[in-house]
Amino acid sequence: ATKISFMNEMANLAEMLGADIEMVRQGIGSDPRIGYQFLYAGVGYGGSCFPKDVQALIRTADSIDFDAKVLKAVESRNDEQKSVLFKKISNHFSGELSGKTFALWGLSFKPNTDDMREAPSRVLMEALWKAGAKVQAFDPEAMEETQRIYGNREDLGLCGTKEAALKGADALVIVTEWQAFKAPDFVLIKQLLKKPIIFDGRNLFEPKRLRNKNYSYISIGRSN
Repeated sequence: ATKISFMNEMANLAEMLGADIEMVRQGIGSDPRIGYQFLYAGVGYGGSCFPKDVQALIRTADSIDFDAKVLKAVESRNDEQKSVLFKKISNHFSGELSGKTFALWGLSFKPNTDDMREAPSRVLMEALWKAGAKVQAFDPEAMEETQRIYGNREDLGLCGTKEAALKGADALVIVTEWQAFKAPDFVLIKQLLKKPIIFDGRNLFEPKRLRNKNYSYISIGRSN
């Protein structure tokens, strides 16, 4: 959890300074004392373990009057990071999100599970709904769990394929790094979206490649 929050903080800093967090990650991870595991910038961690365990350690520290500064910073950065995608979307559209539709790829907090506990997708969807936007979502595993949590809503469409989620949307937003999302048909994406705009919360693609395909590509910790 600490490595994830640290990298997210470095990503935000890199973006403001015009650096590339992916280059930073390669440099840091090449040190064998650190390694590459959990060294990826993104939209924050979720699930049942990391949030609960960090919070439990903080409560334990508080119970003996110890100020766990690092643990509190880990949790605080993670909470803020879950709103980064929404802020990027809002900035891109100048805050005018009402009536717009966004295709979401990924709802579970990580790939290969249907678990949506503390998932960044929930923070994003709820912020989009509050702003008056609609969501067309696809996840390989978490569709039933999303239905269970949110029920039937006019501003939420659960789609049978990742391509169906794109149809008529104002932009694609990638929230979970499922393998099925890593090599999409960019020609088809451009055909199905109203405009070729991708917000990538997991840095799945190479910015230069997307620019060469005339996409507006906004990712995490890289020059946009």
